[in-house]
Amino acid sequence: MKNDSGEPGPARPRGNPTRRRVLQGTATAVGTALASAGIYELIDKFAKPPRRTSVADSPFAQEQYILQNEQVIMVDGSGVKSGKKGTIAVRVPALHDHVITAKLNVEAKADALREAQREFEAALLELEQRFAPTPSGVAVTVSWGLSYFQHYIPSLAKASRFFKAGTRYPAYLPVDVATSKAEGRTVYAVQNARTFPSDQPPTGFGSVRLEQNDVAVLLRSDSLANIRAAQNALFGSGSGQVGDLFKVTSVRQGFSGGGFFGQQGLPSKFALAAGIPGAQLIPPQSQGFLGFATTLDSNMGPDNIANLETLPGWTDQWPEGYFKQGTTMHLSHLFQDLATWYEQSFPTYKDRVQAMLQPGLSPAPGTLVLEPPGQSEAEVAQQVQRYHAYGHSGSMSQVDSTTSAVTSNYGKVYPSGTTVPVRGDFDTLDNPFHYTSDPTGDHYSDRPAAGLHFIAFQPTTAFFNLVRLSMDGHYPDSTLPLSPRSPHSGINSILHTTHRQNYLVPPRRHRAFPLAEFLA
Repeated sequence: MKNDSGEPGPARPRGNPTRRRVLQGTATAVGTALASAGIYELIDKFAKPPRRTSVADSPFAQEQYILQNEQVIMVDGSGVKSGKKGTIAVRVPALHDHVITAKLNVEAKADALREAQREFEAALLELEQRFAPTPSGVAVTVSWGLSYFQHYIPSLAKASRFFKAGTRYPAYLPVDVATSKAEGRTVYAVQNARTFPSDQPPTGFGSVRLEQNDVAVLLRSDSLANIRAAQNALFGSGSGQVGDLFKVTSVRQGFSGGGFFGQQGLPSKFALAAGIPGAQLIPPQSQGFLGFATTLDSNMGPDNIANLETLPGWTDQWPEGYFKQGTTMHLSHLFQDLATWYEQSFPTYKDRVQAMLQPGLSPAPGTLVLEPPGQSEAEVAQQVQRYHAYGHSGSMSQVDSTTSAVTSNYGKVYPSGTTVPVRGDFDTLDNPFHYTSDPTGDHYSDRPAAGLHFIAFQPTTAFFNLVRLSMDGHYPDSTLPLSPRSPHSGINSILHTTHRQNYLVPPRRHRAFPLAEFLA
């Protein structure tokens, strides 16, 4: 808990009777959604939590987005841990993943926001006393949408070492220094979400929904019981819980992995259990619905490279920015057409390898974990000329990485080709969400559908946009001569995006209602 200066302060009783009365009409539906995991109850039956190395108690990292004590193992080409043949490092993600999005149920007044800040931080601290922020405990990542800052933090009345008194939205947000310099105007590190050339929702859905949630909370754990405990503490309506601070707009649930140790993976088991067309062709040990490993250690930003301030010249948060040790987050939902992927457009293993990675590859059938060399924009263009096609990961492999060796502001040397973003996405059967407060607008259905809740952490939204555009063959100085929805354009033709939003993830010390301490 923090007082107005940001220092620890006394706790106040949690829960506001007025806020509780406002929520009485919707509490039942939300409570039911939070209490029931539906088909995801099977995760604990389908997969045993992996054995994870215990670690001594240590201070919690300020980086909320980093999943502490995430296991890295060596696997063979089939994606199974192997002491003798394992040559590829992969991260073993938490089995359970939940995201809860919400609008605030708090008056846009200084006193109300500071009270909410104290209540929410107290609830988070209590959770941390019960659970470590690891897969064996429960990791909590709190992120804030631009709508929160615009509506609730219009200006900062109090001066501080971070800001002048009277600083107005958006001037207190982190600045994307590199993009601002390139465009000759001030560009902030977090921007509203946009659509991309290959974005195409399912027939009848309408346009992609660019959301305006105030807050999104990501929960990750190997234990469903731990996830539920966190959900109840933060979004429940009972005594001592702080759910009356929020009006939940969606609950998004899913799963990751399960097949690294020789068992049948969760994607295969769930798709078969739900009767998803094409499920019978998912490789049994696959980490994802599409049959390939998604948590290659080499494809994940190392250490704190995805922080706002780590790489010199990216933002203005070094050395002492308010949001230092924070990052930005992109959250989206997309459906995956498994029948088209496995049976129609890409019926052979070779077809799928070349679409997922790059043309010209011919690995042994059954190889699910591959690390082909990165491709430059020129090399991708050459492959388009030769094969009239490009691969999904190949199109982005150098765009999402450092272009030369760089020494971080913390003194760490990263070689050229080091990946910058950290992915946290997970497979789902939500259609499109487990719960939504707007079932008509979100085209909610209780019929399971294969999909992905995509999550990526990176220093700036502009960098995410650059990487995402390259997936469509759109580079800063050229565009590949293929339709972004073509079956020859990576995996784009089997993806159907429905929702997008960008968030700012503060450091742990400012995770609860950031900047409220500076209001009058």
